[in-house]
Amino acid sequence: MPRKKFGSNQIPRRREALRRIGGTVLAAASAPLRAQHTHDTVRIGTTAVILDDQVGFLNTWRDYLERRLGQRVRFVQRASYREITEALHADELDFAWVCGYPYAANKQFMRLLAMPLYRGKPLYQSYLIVPAADSATRGFGDLQDRIFAYSDPNSNSGFLVPQYEMLQAGLDPATLFRKSFFTYAHRKVVVAVANGVAHGGAVDGYVWETLALRSPDLTGKTRIALKSGEYGFPPLVARGTLDDRRYEAMLAVLVGMSDDPQGRELLKALNLDGFAPPDDRVFDGIVRVLRYVSLREQLPA
Repeated sequence: MPRKKFGSNQIPRRREALRRIGGTVLAAASAPLRAQHTHDTVRIGTTAVILDDQVGFLNTWRDYLERRLGQRVRFVQRASYREITEALHADELDFAWVCGYPYAANKQFMRLLAMPLYRGKPLYQSYLIVPAADSATRGFGDLQDRIFAYSDPNSNSGFLVPQYEMLQAGLDPATLFRKSFFTYAHRKVVVAVANGVAHGGAVDGYVWETLALRSPDLTGKTRIALKSGEYGFPPLVARGTLDDRRYEAMLAVLVGMSDDPQGRELLKALNLDGFAPPDDRVFDGIVRVLRYVSLREQLPA
C-alpha cells in the first residue's frame, strides 16, 4: 500500500527536520551579534516544551530571583526551542532553559550554566507512550502505519532520541508512520495520545512522571511502552557574550536554591532536587546521538 504524502500540517521528512537545527546555527552565524546588553533586567527564555501552564510558578520564581540577584528579572516565553536558540545568539536573552539537543548543536554561542537534578542525577529519559488500552506495543516498529506525536523538532527526548532509537532498530522514521506531527509541548504529546489523536508519542520522561503526580487522570490514559537510556537533563544556559559577574551571580542563586526554604518549595513545584554546577561531560551522550543521526543523513553535526 503506497505511503500517503505529507501535507502542510504534517512533519517534514527526517532530513528536512534535522536540517532545522543546522539551519538555526547557520542563520545565527551569518547574523551580526547585537550590542552587549547593559540595562538591569535579566532576561530568561523558556518554552512550553518544559514549562507548560506555569505562569503562576514563573511569577513566584521571578520574585525569588529578583530578591537574590538584586535585579529585575523577566521571563521571555517562546513557542519553540528554535526561537529561544535564535534569541540567545542575537543577545536578546541572557539565560534560557533549553534542551540538550540545541545546546549540543550550538555550544559556540551557548555557555552551560546549571544542570537540574532529577531524582538525584542531572539525567532523564525519553519515553515512548501509547494509549493505556494498547497492551501490544513494545517498540516503535509496532506503530507502523500509525499516527505519531513528537514534541519539538529540536527536542532531544521528543525528537532526536526517537529518531536514533528507530534507526538503531533498522527502521526509517521518515516512512514508518502514516502521519506524524509536532505538538511543541510534552504535555500536549500526552494529551494527544490520551485522547486518541495519536497512536503513540515521544515524551520527556521527567515531564510524564511529573504529570503522573499532578494529573494522574491524564497520564493514566497512557502507558509507557519503552524507555530510552539516560541523557543530560535539559540545562540552563547563558548567552556566550554574557559577562562573568552576571553568570556567576545567577549560578550561585540557582545552586543555592536547595539551601533555603523558599528555594526548596520552588524546586518541589518543579519536581526537582536542585541545580548542579556545569559539567559538559553530561551531554556527551547527546553529542554522540546527534552525530550518529546526522551521519546517517549525511548532515553536519
